[in-house]
Amino acid sequence: MLIDLNSDMGESFGAWKMGEDTEMLSIVTSANIACGFHAGDPDVMFNTLREAKAHGVGAGAHPSFLDIQGFGRRQILGESPAQIERQIIYQIGALKALAESMGYPLQHVKTHGAMGNMAAEDPELAMAVARAIHAVDRELIMVVMPGMETEMAAERMGLKVVREIYADRAYTESGALVSRKLAGAVIHDAYQAAERVMTMLENRAIITLDGKKLPTRIDSICVHGDTPGAVEMARQLRSLLESNGLTLAPMAKVIA
Repeated sequence: MLIDLNSDMGESFGAWKMGEDTEMLSIVTSANIACGFHAGDPDVMFNTLREAKAHGVGAGAHPSFLDIQGFGRRQILGESPAQIERQIIYQIGALKALAESMGYPLQHVKTHGAMGNMAAEDPELAMAVARAIHAVDRELIMVVMPGMETEMAAERMGLKVVREIYADRAYTESGALVSRKLAGAVIHDAYQAAERVMTMLENRAIITLDGKKLPTRIDSICVHGDTPGAVEMARQLRSLLESNGLTLAPMAKVIA
């Protein structure tokens, strides 16, 4: 069985450093790279792409609301789906051009933070994301939360779909992520996170905070790059996956 392990990265900005990208790129198989709206700048984006290429890690765009101060985790209201669509096209296009300048094509698109959480539950926003990806390159994979509006939007647009679970986040009974404002929303213990992922893979289901099982296909596992201890969590998770007979590969190979 093939499985992808992905992480958000390229989230530094100028002199400000976020995450341990070099270490993480030696562990994960796909990288979600910030496109300048919540973090990242042209140099950070280019250097992250270059390191991903050197490690054979699949590179993807990680678009967000325009919210550097809030790291893309604040809800931005009042913009139309058409405006959001253009913002996503802009961000994917920027990273895609940098990737193509070094001969390393983009693999996927995964929305960041509040944009991703809102799109998962808002059909109009989900379709804006899917339309934007389709407009730039219909061969790009759309990374989605299983059973949510984004999965349905990707399927409507005929996009390739990767269904991911989070190693370090708790789920509500609807399959959405528990708000970071609530206790237990973020899992910090590396071993606990790894064991939890294996349980979900064995059950082929998302396991919610109250123990409910939501059956789904799982193609990829995400470890947030800015979570304290993220590198150790990713390392433990990879070791446990491989010891249970799974082979790690970039998401394009997982769904090929």
